[in-house]
Amino acid sequence: MSSMTSGTGTVPPTTGTAARPPLVTRALLLAFVASFGAMTSFYLLLTVVPLYATSVGAGDVGAGMVTGTLMLSTVLVELAIPRLAARFGQRSLLFAGLLLLGVPPLILLVATGIPAILLVCLVRGVGFAITVVVGGALAAQLAPAQRRGEALGLYGVVVGVPGIIGLPVGVWLVDRVGYPSVFVLGAIAALAGVAAATGLPGRPAEPERPLGMVAGLRNPALTRPAVVFAGVALASGIVVTFLPSVLTDAPASLIALGLLAQAVTAPLTRWWAGRYTDRHPFAPLLGCGVFVAASGVAILAVTGHPVAFVGGMLLFGAGFGVAQNASLTSMLRQVSPAGYGTVSAVWNLAYDAGIGLGAVGFGLVAAGTGYPAALAITVLVMLSALAALPRPGRRNPHTR
Repeated sequence: MSSMTSGTGTVPPTTGTAARPPLVTRALLLAFVASFGAMTSFYLLLTVVPLYATSVGAGDVGAGMVTGTLMLSTVLVELAIPRLAARFGQRSLLFAGLLLLGVPPLILLVATGIPAILLVCLVRGVGFAITVVVGGALAAQLAPAQRRGEALGLYGVVVGVPGIIGLPVGVWLVDRVGYPSVFVLGAIAALAGVAAATGLPGRPAEPERPLGMVAGLRNPALTRPAVVFAGVALASGIVVTFLPSVLTDAPASLIALGLLAQAVTAPLTRWWAGRYTDRHPFAPLLGCGVFVAASGVAILAVTGHPVAFVGGMLLFGAGFGVAQNASLTSMLRQVSPAGYGTVSAVWNLAYDAGIGLGAVGFGLVAAGTGYPAALAITVLVMLSALAALPRPGRRNPHTR
């Protein structure tokens, strides 16, 4: 398609002389605030709750069950979000998601058994699924059409910063103020987003019939970019889970620096990719992002030199950020605004499933081959996912 029509919710790239609308409207700002609160709550407690489970006698198995329960409920509920949003509206659903993230941690102030902890994680997984899917859909819907890619990139920064800050701060605070105070802070962060969610616009008076989740998963124009992105997300799960084990001789400070480099680079390049795709909507950024990310993992596979390690993490983070934005924007181009919720759900499924499969699969492979060979296999898997790239020049029959 040489240009985009209003039916797909996209427009031709802006020119240097065309007036550009403001990027952040009041409604979009409120959506950002709500998402920031949700992600701050999520990341602040992501490591703290497993640590708490261990402290009350659950052991390593119990700590693993905590995170596993959280992510399992997240993935399962993501499948139902488009239907729920169509029935109740995105504002009401986001409101509920923030409550489900914010209220359960308060239960841990009085309940210390592993069943209570798992129940909290189960409910918070539901809330997390709602907030990430609805938050991404709102970012796409409320952004000016001419600057949608940039708005999605900025959304990536908004939801990425809590991960950079929340994970280490949560653990740091536990040692200084104790678990109850951190649980309260996690609750406050999510509940603060409720006030912003109440100011969002309601559903249209006559909403267009939304794209169903089954139809979305059967649409190759959506699943192809999702599969490509899942290959990069797979590597992300591996890096976050196994990096300390891969670099057993490296000081903890170097590993922390590498993780910080990746965590900072990814949202920045995600924002840059959004600005670029607004002006060059058909640039092959998704494939480029995969190649850059795979190059970073390849460096980790062949050398443990400190400078090369940090450089590899920077490359991986840069490619990951570009692939995040490029995959999501390419999927959004294939549907009308009524399908944005389903696109967000499919994309988040690819993200979460990729991370989970990467962590589990790499552990199984590395047990038989060793870490360097397992990382090399990871690079091959990432590159093989490029076979799913949408073919240029073919019109998607599902678009209008």
